[in-house]
Amino acid sequence: MNKIKNKIRFSSVLILLLMMGCDSYVELEPRGEISSNYFNSEEEYEKALIGAYDMLQITFWNTLSATMASDDIIAGGDPSNEDQPTLQRIDKMGQTQEDNNQLRDIWGFMYAGINRANYILEFKDKTAFSGRDEIIAQAYFLRAYFTFELAKWFGDIPLSTEKRDGVERILNKRTFVGEEYTINRVGSIAAVYSLIEEDLKEAIVNLPESQVEKYEITKGAAQALLGKIYLYHGKFDNSKFSKAAVVFNQVINSAKYQLADYNVLFTPAGENGVEAVFEIQYTNVEGASWACIQCSEGNYMPKFNAPRDFSNATYMNGWGFSLPTQALFNAFKSGDKRRDVTILDLRGETTYALSRENTGFFTKKYLPTKIDEADRNGSDPLNFQNNYRSIRYADVLLMQAEAVVQSGGASGEVSLNKVRARAFGNSSHDFPYNGESNLLDAIYAERRVELAGEGHRFFDLVRTGRAKTAFDAYNSSKASNANAINYVENKNEIFPIPLVELELANAVARWGQNPGY
Repeated sequence: MNKIKNKIRFSSVLILLLMMGCDSYVELEPRGEISSNYFNSEEEYEKALIGAYDMLQITFWNTLSATMASDDIIAGGDPSNEDQPTLQRIDKMGQTQEDNNQLRDIWGFMYAGINRANYILEFKDKTAFSGRDEIIAQAYFLRAYFTFELAKWFGDIPLSTEKRDGVERILNKRTFVGEEYTINRVGSIAAVYSLIEEDLKEAIVNLPESQVEKYEITKGAAQALLGKIYLYHGKFDNSKFSKAAVVFNQVINSAKYQLADYNVLFTPAGENGVEAVFEIQYTNVEGASWACIQCSEGNYMPKFNAPRDFSNATYMNGWGFSLPTQALFNAFKSGDKRRDVTILDLRGETTYALSRENTGFFTKKYLPTKIDEADRNGSDPLNFQNNYRSIRYADVLLMQAEAVVQSGGASGEVSLNKVRARAFGNSSHDFPYNGESNLLDAIYAERRVELAGEGHRFFDLVRTGRAKTAFDAYNSSKASNANAINYVENKNEIFPIPLVELELANAVARWGQNPGY
């Protein structure tokens, strides 16, 4: 990852690419002749591409917020004050359109990422050279990824579109100040998924099976993301499930990926390993600060996840967020090695300060170690180098199993059983295990424990229509209603567009707020 950072540090295009309005999601109009005079060489295309990749690092906010939105993780934090109020409200499904912080950052920076990808795509035909098609393919993937993040969080989002080759696609053009006043929502979340699918199809054609640089997108990553979009789209169009099964099979049949040792998977030694389909790279070579959160090259999640005032030989102390529930702990079967990798059990310990709604459990996959502390630059505790495993091979296997079952295919349990065999070290928990009868339910249960603490659970519940049941079960397990999750159907499946963004775009009436907010 250091190579990508060194390229950015000395890149003349970085100044342009950082000119993203922090008070709006649009990019400021570049001054001078930089737009028309740029993209004259392979090096300039590569520098612009690195600028687009750089926006992936801010998605730690997406992951952290999504983790707390689920029924399995409590926000936590300092119990003596309203620590990170937006995260606290997301945790209880009490978010409002006035909430800024994380929700506004997700909105603004994902659009900034789209703009950076569009900057490349706008000039994709300007200069010919060997390898240009692959660079353009990576830009299509990145635009699809940022757009998908927005769709998961906000539903039917505003995008500029055009019809090319008889198909509606996202417009390959940046949005400048003033132009946001004419952009409208796409029309439905299903239509947004269709646009994302077209970008990924464009990307897959020209992406290689492997890359020299770990951060660069491969064909398998684009295929896996396309299959994931098909699964989400399947909520509105059942025919998408069979398409998902086909593309997941392509990833599996490539024989490029395999399940890694789960005990090593979330350590530094496990980064960019055989299970990594798409991994977001972080580095600790530069300090970061709250004054410019988008300037961070590091991952903030580890500091959030670590126990407060923690005295431990291995792990650092942190801010005490992301507390697994007892229900999640109990969801792991006896002998499942994933539980102790996923959850740090401090019940009965006096080595840390209690968090709000303390459970005694902490999310372990992204905890900062003392080695991280010794190797970190800068005084602000925000720049950790823990990579985020955005798409793992185990995730692909479980999504493939789900797609097979949803499309009426046979042998959906094959991929499920591969994941379980890794977890238990043998085939003793193959489906059907211990009275299981519904394969789809078994796959969903497996996703819960396999991917716990990685930001997938909430969106899995929403896309499969199981959110209300899960949150009702959470509330029924509580002794009182004091800390209930107030999930409301037909509202809390998505989040409110930050009111300030609606007002800045003069779109309060034109876009309308998401229902219920």
